[in-house]
Amino acid sequence: MGKPFYLTTTLPYVNSDPHIGHALELVQADALVRFRKSQGDDVFFNTGTDEHGQKIFEAAEKAGKPIQEYVDHYANEFKKLNGALGLSEDLVFIRTTDEHHVQAAQEMWRRCSAKGDIYKKEFEGLYCVGCEKYLTQKEIVDGKCAIHGTEPKLLKEENYFFKLSNYQKPLEEYLSKEGVVIPEWRRQEALNFVREGLEDFSISRDKSRLSWGVPVPGDENQVMYVWFDALTNYISTLGWPNEGGDFKKFWTDGEVLQVAGKDQVRFQSIMWQAMLMSAEIKNTDQVFYHGFINSDGQKMSKSLGNVISPYDLVKKYGTDATRYLLLRHVHPTEDSDVTWARLDEWYTANLVNGLGNLVARVMKLAEDNIDEPVVFKTFSYSQEYENVLKGFQFNYAIDAVWQKIQETDERITRDEPFKVVKSDPVRGKAMLAALAVEIWNIGYLLGPFMPETSKIILNAVKQNKKPENLFPRLAEAPREGSPRLPV
Repeated sequence: MGKPFYLTTTLPYVNSDPHIGHALELVQADALVRFRKSQGDDVFFNTGTDEHGQKIFEAAEKAGKPIQEYVDHYANEFKKLNGALGLSEDLVFIRTTDEHHVQAAQEMWRRCSAKGDIYKKEFEGLYCVGCEKYLTQKEIVDGKCAIHGTEPKLLKEENYFFKLSNYQKPLEEYLSKEGVVIPEWRRQEALNFVREGLEDFSISRDKSRLSWGVPVPGDENQVMYVWFDALTNYISTLGWPNEGGDFKKFWTDGEVLQVAGKDQVRFQSIMWQAMLMSAEIKNTDQVFYHGFINSDGQKMSKSLGNVISPYDLVKKYGTDATRYLLLRHVHPTEDSDVTWARLDEWYTANLVNGLGNLVARVMKLAEDNIDEPVVFKTFSYSQEYENVLKGFQFNYAIDAVWQKIQETDERITRDEPFKVVKSDPVRGKAMLAALAVEIWNIGYLLGPFMPETSKIILNAVKQNKKPENLFPRLAEAPREGSPRLPV
């Protein structure tokens, strides 16, 4: 096997149904996983669900459901995304209510405590339920949480704190290395936050106020703050605290990449890295942060009724088309605006009339006029294609594929092989064979992004046969054989 490569997404919070932002993160991660596998790397792919904390506790109460039943339901809704989005079958799905994870979170606590980085004190502060944390003054704008726009609650209680301030210099050194955070401006954001001075943060809650959490080792009256618990999943999924096996192979000795949303910078690149330093575990090699998806210039929210469900996307467009729409038409690192009208337009123009039409056109001509499947040389990614994918520029990599599609379309219009094959069969068949090779190359390049479509195209060329309608027009129902996986 090749070199060990570990990729993990963040764990979605199970207090509501999956939305399009969750789908974006998952398909970005899966495209990277498939690309690295194609390069021969030995890959461990982790995702899952974050199931403790006050938001979930309150949501379950509001729904009138027992807490375990509530988290089981939503964990299943997120797990179903794996199939709906066509994610790699060997991914690992971790739940923070898993017994092994609970024990790992407690061991992380013990190690940080043994290092002298955990202490208990009475504290009064402004608490944001949405963030699941006490806010600093820098995180409050006009009396409201800068992220959620809600007024924080004034709370007073005795909690355990983590000495984040102990890691001011080590974090500055870590974040000073180019490439540890992508994009670059997110690294600067994290570095500036650290340089402004770090405050210790609360890592427990009083059990009388919140019982739904991992018990604090040695204190039956406190449960862990959800972030301290949840962040540990990135290594508990590898079998930690067993420091051999997958943990040694993929974390200690391998390349570690985390994929997260832009609102996660302080958690993933500051708090989690300090916890790792405290427990004397290697830091994350790189964290990639994507932007948010808005709709018609507004943030998606249930109250506005503009939330887009990934299951609705798959139902309407199919699995691979959904992957395409998210990877090409949503910017990898900046916020993007998406509406159903734009999605329809992109689907029809680029998949129905673009890729689907080209494949059908060429393979129909090949099937009717070439006796044997074409013989093609082994195709490999160009250095430019590899570089843009390694730089997380999914849209540019797919743009390059569509450039090939356009060039092949133009070649057909210019050379008219459908006429030549009738007037000069030998020359015409050679032209069609060359076009079939181009279709094979396009299919190969689509592998990380549209895996089922890629397989269908490659098989069509190998069998010298026109495939079934790859992308039905929106007025049509999906046809058997089209790359749409069951939800």
